[in-house]
Amino acid sequence: MAAMFAIAACAAHAGDAPPQSRGLRTYQTVFQACRNAAGAKMLAIRSMEIDGTATLLTVDPATLATRLVQTQDWSCTDTNDDQQKETRYLKAVRASIIPPAKTRVPASGLIAYGGLLRGSPAGSFVTGDLCPSRKVLDRAFLETLQTAQSPLPIALGISGLWLTAHRADFAWLRAQERAGRLQITWVDHSYHHPYIAGRALADNFLLMPGIDMRAEILNTEKLLVINGETPSVFFRFPGLMSKASLNQVTSNDHLIVLGAGAWLARTPRARPGDIILVHANGNEPVGLKIFAALLDSGKLARPFRPIEDAP
Repeated sequence: MAAMFAIAACAAHAGDAPPQSRGLRTYQTVFQACRNAAGAKMLAIRSMEIDGTATLLTVDPATLATRLVQTQDWSCTDTNDDQQKETRYLKAVRASIIPPAKTRVPASGLIAYGGLLRGSPAGSFVTGDLCPSRKVLDRAFLETLQTAQSPLPIALGISGLWLTAHRADFAWLRAQERAGRLQITWVDHSYHHPYIAGRALADNFLLMPGIDMRAEILNTEKLLVINGETPSVFFRFPGLMSKASLNQVTSNDHLIVLGAGAWLARTPRARPGDIILVHANGNEPVGLKIFAALLDSGKLARPFRPIEDAP
C-alpha cells in the first residue's frame, strides 16, 4: 500500500514561512449571504483588506464561480451550512468529504484518492498539479493542449512554495490566461506540500505531526490574492491522502475536496467524465506522455470542461 501512494511527484519539505502579505490584511474566513443593489446573490467565504479596501471573496452558489468584490457594494448577513444546504455549492462541499469505500485504507484511518473523482460523462476535466519542484513548468505540454481546445479550461492545483519559486512561470500562466488561451481555475494544493520519501503514509503529506491545516489552506489563498489571482472553492490534498479530521477543516472553510478519477501516471487510462490528474511541474513526465498519447489516439472524452461543471 505504501508503494502505491507514497510517490515523489511533488516532493517537498515543510518548514519555510510564507512571504509577508504586502497589500493584504485581516484575511479571515466568514460565511455570509450577500446581495447587491442589482439583486444579485452571492455567498462570501473570506473577508480581507486589499490595499486598504474592504474586500470579500464570494462564490456563486449555483455556478461555483468565485470573485473578489468590494464589501461596500454588498449587503451581507451571517449564514450557516444548514441554511445553505440545498444549494449546489454546499451539496458539493459535503459530498466531497464523504469517501467512497474504495478510497479508505483499512484500519489506518487514511483516505486515499478521496474527494470529487468524476463529473458528467459528457467530456472530461483536465487538472495539473504544481507542487514544489526545482524543475520548470512544462509550457510545451500546456501549449499543445491549447491547440486541442481554445480556450482550454484547466484546474491548476498550486502550492505556495511552487509559486514563490516560479515567478516567471506563474507570470507566463497569467499571460496565457489574459490572452484567452487558458481558462484557469486556481485550486489550493496547500502551502508547503510536505512529503518525506520513505516515511509511513500515516505520518506523511499533510498527515505529518505539527502541520497547521488551516494555515496550509489560507496562506496559499492569500498568496494567490497578493499576486493578482482569485482562489477557487476547490482544495486538493497532497498525494491525494487525507483523513476525516483534515476533511473537516476543508469543510469548515467551505472548500470542495478535489480528487482524481484518473491519475495518469498511476492508472494510464481515463473514462468519460473523469477528473484527469497530471503534473505540469516537471516532476512527472510519464503522465504527460500518457496524456499526449491518449489525446492523439482520440481516447480522451471531449470536450474538456471547467472543473466547476464537475460537482
